[in-house]
Amino acid sequence: MLDAVNETEAIPRVLKVVQLLPALNSGGVERGTVEFARELVRLGHQSVVISHGGRMVEQLEAEGSQHIAMPIHRKSLGSLWQVRPLRRLLETLQADVIHVRSRVPAWIAWLAWRKMDPASRPRLVSTFHGMYSVNAYSAIMAKAEHCIAISHCVKRYMVDNYQIPESKITLIPRGLDAEAFVRQDADSQWLEVLFSEYPQLNGKPIILMPGRLSRWKGQEAFLQMMARLVSLRPDVHGVVVGDAEPGKQHYLEELLAMRESLGLTEVVTFVGHRSDIANFYRLAAVTCHLSNKEEPFGRTVPESLACGTPVVAYDRGGASESLNAGFRQGLVPADDVVAFAARVADLLEADNQISLPPEYYLDHQVASTLNVYEQLLGNSAH
Repeated sequence: MLDAVNETEAIPRVLKVVQLLPALNSGGVERGTVEFARELVRLGHQSVVISHGGRMVEQLEAEGSQHIAMPIHRKSLGSLWQVRPLRRLLETLQADVIHVRSRVPAWIAWLAWRKMDPASRPRLVSTFHGMYSVNAYSAIMAKAEHCIAISHCVKRYMVDNYQIPESKITLIPRGLDAEAFVRQDADSQWLEVLFSEYPQLNGKPIILMPGRLSRWKGQEAFLQMMARLVSLRPDVHGVVVGDAEPGKQHYLEELLAMRESLGLTEVVTFVGHRSDIANFYRLAAVTCHLSNKEEPFGRTVPESLACGTPVVAYDRGGASESLNAGFRQGLVPADDVVAFAARVADLLEADNQISLPPEYYLDHQVASTLNVYEQLLGNSAH
């Protein structure tokens, strides 16, 4: 196992790091990639991101990284036509490290990388951002020279299902930006604009449900929970932050119909995709995490805790790890919507003490990841 480090230290040499992922639209992996790229640039390294593109490319480039658009997002055999173009690109870039963050890009990158000159090719790193289905397709993530696990439960899954030696895995939690997620009041001008657009939120204890609209993320359970919570606390208002993925807008329509059937039309507001999530955390009285299966990490949990807002989540997966580290009072039995609503009601009246450990911050993630790169590059055997 490569050693993680606790403080950001620039590697003595300037590195060129190439990250690959399907697209840069929205989501925790995408946001984490952009943040890590920004920190690489800040520390004097060269950052390149290869993806199909998306709404976050503008921010990525504004913060000093190079974006190269390639169709590496499709789960089809046709994507293999990108292997040779990617190999030529990587040879031109002369990168030090290739860091893959998803399975389709990992296949393309690995097939390109393995035919490069072993004496001069980049080192290959993968991050397991999820507990991937156990099959030959997913096993590509284990073919990297070193693998990063984002949580203890993901690391256990990697060892148990892919028989990856622990010496080949480094545990590095996804880090949050300490400057973006800080304890302070929501911006007054931001509040004025928000309340002008959504006057129904003004003066209400806000119960926040952040995350991409997806069946497994738990928005349906959130609506069921809110139906119970309003019987305990009629003054609350639920806010769902997040949008459906392209081509899946029908799920939002289903949620809106469910909201109406539960009599919550005036009690729960959907605000869509937002780039101002930190202010929503600060506005909220409680943040909710209701994924209906074990989530690999659950980024919204430490983000909310860093902003000083308590979180209630099911006691499983990465969300459980974050809450055990920073706010154990927020844990409830998995899939128990009744207990969840009761806990939210209790926390609205409680003096909540929150303490998030340093390993959940971006500077720790960056330093630990650079340490993985440094140790791989220091090992001349490819």
